[in-house]
Order: sequence, then structure tokens, then C-alpha cells
Amino acid sequence: MNVLLTGGLGYIGSHIAVTLLSSGYQVIIIDNLSNSKIGVLNAIYRITGTMPIFRKGDVRDQVLIESILHEFKIDAVIHLAGLKAVGESSQEPLKYYDHNVSGTISLLKAMQKFQVTKLVFSSSATVYGIPSYLPLDEAHPTNPQNPYGRSKLMIEEILRDVASTNNAMNILALRYFNPVGAHESGLIGEDPNGIPNNLMPYISQVAIGQLEMLSVFGNDYQTPDGTGIRDYIHVMDLAHGHLAALAFLIKSPPGFKVINLGTGVGYSVLEMVNMYQKVSGCKIPHQIKERRPGDIDICYAKCDEALKLLAWKAKYNLEKMCADSWNWQKKNLGIS
Repeated sequence: MNVLLTGGLGYIGSHIAVTLLSSGYQVIIIDNLSNSKIGVLNAIYRITGTMPIFRKGDVRDQVLIESILHEFKIDAVIHLAGLKAVGESSQEPLKYYDHNVSGTISLLKAMQKFQVTKLVFSSSATVYGIPSYLPLDEAHPTNPQNPYGRSKLMIEEILRDVASTNNAMNILALRYFNPVGAHESGLIGEDPNGIPNNLMPYISQVAIGQLEMLSVFGNDYQTPDGTGIRDYIHVMDLAHGHLAALAFLIKSPPGFKVINLGTGVGYSVLEMVNMYQKVSGCKIPHQIKERRPGDIDICYAKCDEALKLLAWKAKYNLEKMCADSWNWQKKNLGIS
């Protein structure tokens, strides 16, 4: 089966590529390298023994997408390509709607032209916004609080409309919670450009000495230790969720569905810090700062649908997430 993986050299995409290749899929990656590195291709090859086919380009380039769908006789698409920094999206909303929404429309037009009907879409738990109840299930109202989340929800609505008007389309939107960790080889992992936006890579860079101190935004939340609680999922669990999603699309009737991918367990910021200190043996200096606007006390997933429909459940705990992240951080060779 030939799978087009958009954004396939990024953090999540590279782990999905490894999982697909290890399961016998033919993988064709398109990536514009705006937030990824070409050296990841060699890392994928070292892990799997197979070099994925790579085309440098932007998912908004419909002509390029059409040429790839035609040349490689693509059977299914996993669509990850897009911008994902929440803070930046609030400062540059048009950039996010252009890349994320317009890019998906270009992809869908190309898929329709070549009658590619199976699509797994990388969505996000940010579409839920402030929780009305916990755990968050797929029926929870959607009310994203930033342009990034709104772009993901807009895409979901577009996909729903496409599936309702084309009875051959089979589309699954996976709402990720908080991917962390790395492949156990230490050859691929989260390698952000500049100062990390996410908690674990920030902690790992403090542990290794690249950053001086972690800022903990708020210690007065209604949680056991006063810091915010989130549902963190190991990136390899997430990757295997995509493998299960493809298997589901192959055997299920056409339509559009959304499924959460998380662990169903919440960990606080300080729990993350303490566990990282344990697995690394390094002190993580941190300071308490004021809450950031819009941050919530607790957020974690209900994952019953993933178990029922995909026969998938997250396997890895916080210790494994931190240990694999630390292994990657120590071995990071500055891939370029």
C-alpha cells in the first residue's frame, strides 16, 4: 500500500514514517523543511533499513501533489503538514489559515482528481477549547481559543462536508493531545527551531544545559500540586495510532469520523519536572511565574472510541516518555 505522508520529516511525521515502513507500507514523504531537517531521512533509514521516497515541496502546491499522487499511485494520505505554534497563530492568523486550511484544500482537490479516497488528518485537542467536563470525549462541544485551533476545526468541517458529498471518501480526523518523547533509538525526536514552545523539549534543554531555567506558569491551579495538568502521549503511541487508523479506513465503510488520541491520564507540570530529574539524573532549575491568559487547570482525554474502533490504546507511561526524550536529547547530533 502506497501512503503519502505530508509533513513527514517533522517530529510526529518522522515517527509515523518509521512505523509505516516497519509495517511494510511504501512511504512517500512531502515536506517543505520549514520546521524539519533533511537529515531526518537518513535517521529513518538507519532505524528501518528502508529509505522513504522524498519530495521537497509545499502541500499548497496542488500541481506537485497531483504529480505525486499520479507517479506513485497513492492509496491513502496521512496529512500532517501545517503550522502548529499556538502563540504565533494569535500574532499571524492569516499565515495559519493559509498554510493549514488552504493547504488542506489543495490536497483534497488533488485527491479528488485522482480518486484517492482514504485520508487520516492530524487534528488537535485544541479544538475543544476550555473543558465543560472531563475527561474530554469526541462529543464535547468545540470552541477553540486561538487561530491554530480554529484552523484545525475549520479543516474538520471541510472534511465533513467533503465526505458528505462524496460517498467514496473515508476520512478520519485524529485529535491529538500532547505528544512527547522520542523513538527509543534516540535517532529521531522533537528538535524545535529556536526556543521550544512545548514543555518537554524545554525541560530537556534545561537538563542538558542549553537553557538556564524552566518557567512554570502558575502554581495556584485547582490541582494537587497547584500546576496545570495535561494529557501527554508518547509519540510512538501516537504513531501506532495512525497505523491503526489506516487499518480502520481500509475495512470500514466511507464517511467522516473524529477520534481522540491520548492516554486518558493527566500529569502536572511538576510531575513532569520531577520525573525528568529522576530519569536524567539532572537538576531542572525552575521558577514560578504568573499564569498565562487562557491556560486551564486540567485537560485529559477519554479514549474509548480509539479502543472500540481502532483497537488502539496508549502503552507508555510518563517515565518512558521522559526516558526516551532524554535519550534523544543526549544523542542529538544536530541533524541538518
